[in-house]
Amino acid sequence: MTKIKTAIVGATGFTGSELARLIALHPSMDLVAITSESSAGEKFSSIHPQFFGLVDQILIRADEIEEKNIDLVFLAVPHGVSMHYIELWKNADFKIVDLSGDYRLNDPETYESWYGKKHSFTEAFDYAVYGLPEFFSKEISKARLVANPGCYPTSSILGVYPLIKENLVDANRIVIDSKSGATGAGIKAKSGTLYSQINENFNAYAIGNHRHTVEIEQILTGKTKSATKVQFTPHLLPVDRGILSTIYAQKTAEMELNTQRLHELYREVYADQPFIRIREEVPGIKEVRGTNFCDLYPTYDPRTNNIIVISTIDNLMKGAAGQAIHNANLMFGLKETAGLDLISLKP
Repeated sequence: MTKIKTAIVGATGFTGSELARLIALHPSMDLVAITSESSAGEKFSSIHPQFFGLVDQILIRADEIEEKNIDLVFLAVPHGVSMHYIELWKNADFKIVDLSGDYRLNDPETYESWYGKKHSFTEAFDYAVYGLPEFFSKEISKARLVANPGCYPTSSILGVYPLIKENLVDANRIVIDSKSGATGAGIKAKSGTLYSQINENFNAYAIGNHRHTVEIEQILTGKTKSATKVQFTPHLLPVDRGILSTIYAQKTAEMELNTQRLHELYREVYADQPFIRIREEVPGIKEVRGTNFCDLYPTYDPRTNNIIVISTIDNLMKGAAGQAIHNANLMFGLKETAGLDLISLKP
């Protein structure tokens, strides 16, 4: 079988390096080009030494990849940058998985409101597909541009969805507290992610106005047809990677409910999904580290009448690179789990 000729645009960040690791091990992909505008001419392994002797390709500029007869491009560049490449390659033959937020939302007006920047190529909103495989696998399989979901929304949406789908809760009164490792902030140094700031520290940020709020609301509203509003608060954990979301929703359904029934319901909803695990015990982030799993633990508190759901993912995997590979597998008709049969790195 001919391998899929694959390129990563913007491979010097955490997500780019994780994509390189997964593609290098993928049975059906061949990593033929890796780009960096700032480090072109250098070896990829000189930027990410863990690849020494394994992925030693010379980094090229993005405008050179069309010479490589590419089948698939992963865009691992910041918000506001992806749209320019997607416009540049709008008539190209290769397919694109965009890991930025440029096409995750429903329309350019909402994007501009929440991201605070002008959208320069709105045409692609007409054909971009939101890349949450558990919801949109058929659409993804036919897409030429997939908008890879945000890491926080992935954890949150998968945890909340069964509650709204089964009409168990008020969709307008959902609280989500999410905690992420420092890699979620990217590789560039910022004052808030310096070691002296995050070590032995724990803080919330972007309270009430984080851009992932609207992504969560739009996807849940569109999928369930129930207008959804969430109170979303992100936090920064003093760890490398991983997201743990704690979701609170008050039961409004008249049906009798207990934790066992909740577990049965979640298993029914996600019965055919290879990367969703309904756990018998409360999961931690180390149990999904380096994997594409989303581990869910729903429970019911009869004293408060609240449903509480714990959702854990690796922000660089199910929250980014792993999900991007899952999307690419669907786009090229491969087995969903190809290249993603991974066991967590623990300890």
